[in-house]
Amino acid sequence: MSLADLRSKYRSTFLLSGPASKREVALTFDDAPDANFTPKVLDALKKEGVKATFFVVGNRVEAHPDIVRRMVQEGHVIGNHSYSHANLPKLSNSAFREEITKTDSLIRTYTGYTPHLVRPPYGNIDEDQIRWLSSQHKKIVNWNVDSLDWKGLSTEQVATNVLAHVHPGSIVLQHAAGGAGEDLSGTVNALPEMIKKLREDGVKLVTVPELLDISP
Repeated sequence: MSLADLRSKYRSTFLLSGPASKREVALTFDDAPDANFTPKVLDALKKEGVKATFFVVGNRVEAHPDIVRRMVQEGHVIGNHSYSHANLPKLSNSAFREEITKTDSLIRTYTGYTPHLVRPPYGNIDEDQIRWLSSQHKKIVNWNVDSLDWKGLSTEQVATNVLAHVHPGSIVLQHAAGGAGEDLSGTVNALPEMIKKLREDGVKLVTVPELLDISP
């Protein structure tokens, strides 16, 4: 089944957005933490008084525990983005489950809770994996607005990609860490302008659990 088919079949488990009836938008950041861009994203969010949702990679949590502690202290929500940023449908069942459970355990160490939110790397997941995550009372949270910031876009391009497509209930994909040589300055620098314009439009910026009215 295609991802679109899976989203349609598992609409209560596999989510792309929140209710359009709420004038709220959730900013989400993948691939954190790193020692370069994640602190800059956190600085920008702190300055604007915005709480976001970070989908963290387990092996990076191990490498940068102090930054995860900061995320938690500053009121952000932490979700599971696998342990090694694997393309999940290519894994065996046991390897897939280990990617999730190992990262759950790491997140629990810093947050005190086992996360209900999972974002599969690349947005890719198969039906058996959705069923298992559902059995573990988890929600798969993808997005319906993509900043495309991983392409090293300029501040203006990132802001345009978000603001031109955002609407009430949107879940926005950005990144707070990247691969070798990846430049996410566009996202860091676009945040103040994006947040200002959304607020001017009467939009409240919330975490994914707030938007979806679920547990973190």
